[in-house]
Amino acid sequence: MESVVPTKGASADAADPGTVRPGGRTARVRASVLRAAGDALVEHGFHSLDLADVARRAEVGKTTVYRRWGTTTGLIADLLADMADIADMAEQSVPRTGSGSLTEDLRSNARLVAATLTDPRQGLLFKAVIAAATCDERTARALHRFYANRIKEWAPCVEGAVARGELPAGTDAREVIRAVSAPLYYRVLAGGDPLDEAAADRAATAAESAARAGAYIG
Repeated sequence: MESVVPTKGASADAADPGTVRPGGRTARVRASVLRAAGDALVEHGFHSLDLADVARRAEVGKTTVYRRWGTTTGLIADLLADMADIADMAEQSVPRTGSGSLTEDLRSNARLVAATLTDPRQGLLFKAVIAAATCDERTARALHRFYANRIKEWAPCVEGAVARGELPAGTDAREVIRAVSAPLYYRVLAGGDPLDEAAADRAATAAESAARAGAYIG
């Protein structure tokens, strides 16, 4: 996979893609390129991603893509930042209230994670992003932000369970949510076993049992 040094005079976006949200034609170009990058990742994976191919798919000049993103990992970082922004806007428009049942909330979280990871497009995108994050700091930061925001979205469900007396006082809500999704990511990335609703429900049950036993206090 290529690694292109940004050209002289490159914009601040090339130094750290995703930190600036342009408007007008620039925004349209960015949207086209990110969509094309997602398509290429789904079809060929991280290691075959090529900026020239992305430019062709997006019907923009190669120079524009090289100048703005500089490297394939920089492009993936911006793609993930865009995915995070879309998810953040969805959270703000429809705040998560919880069902009032810890069991149901954790099961819903687990099933959502499983559905995302097995989705024909989103699952492959996440695999590519995770692969890129292992070798690029910008992509790693974008991935950390994305995952931290998803945990923040679901943590109130656990905090509500603590307030209701379902879980011990001092339970770390974010650790409980991490415990739900961790085995699901493992199955997809390392285990190779099928990921279905049954596996999601087991992960939720295991995390809930551990939380009730006080495993995540402090």
